[in-house]
Amino acid sequence: MAIDLRSLGSTKRSKPRALVATAPRQLFSWDITYLPTLVVGSFFYLYLFLDIFSRKIVGWQVYDCESSELAGEVMRDICMRENIAPNQVVLHSDNGSPMKGATMLATLQDLGVVPTFSRPSVSNDNPFSESLFKTLKYRPEYPARAFESLLAAREWVGQFVHWYNQEHRHSAIRFVTPHERHEGLEDGLLQRRDDVYEAAKAANPQRWSGPTRNWQPVRVVHLNPDQSSVEKIRRKEERSEQKKAA
Repeated sequence: MAIDLRSLGSTKRSKPRALVATAPRQLFSWDITYLPTLVVGSFFYLYLFLDIFSRKIVGWQVYDCESSELAGEVMRDICMRENIAPNQVVLHSDNGSPMKGATMLATLQDLGVVPTFSRPSVSNDNPFSESLFKTLKYRPEYPARAFESLLAAREWVGQFVHWYNQEHRHSAIRFVTPHERHEGLEDGLLQRRDDVYEAAKAANPQRWSGPTRNWQPVRVVHLNPDQSSVEKIRRKEERSEQKKAA
């Protein structure tokens, strides 16, 4: 389960809990984004759930309304497919009505999923979902004007999810795909890359002014880290680079 780095303390506009994931299926993020339709002022709604450690989209659906009940159905399906045990996953979201609705919260309680929420009116407390939505809406294939139907929206999102999970080499996870990281395949892939770079440096050392690219797997992912955690991460990365250069 995701690790809470500090106690809750006062909840009055306080920063949300700093959470850490060290493996897949510990810490999820989710949100809803609007997809334009042919009717001005009318939208379809994309429900998207992301594993913060692996960056894999673990669940999604497009509906014609926002609903706490529908969100609960998607989450229940995720827990079944991912074999999530009670008290295994923390689910982070903003403070929207579907996220804090009674049906969704009851579903999470039934599943043993722990919810956490962003601060009210603070847009950057759910950065992983926001970044994913930006990636989605800046895809070249994203419709320039609108989705013609609910079916068309679902088909397009399905294609995006396949590309993102199976083909997209994510820069935040050493350019492996979210699927590879989620399934524990990254270590072998990254070791082979490191071997290739080290062999190239050994063959032509004059072409290298410093250490080769860092292909060490990212072992820890933070959500809303406090400043001390950020400093610890920075110092650890610096030590790793110095050790590699030695």
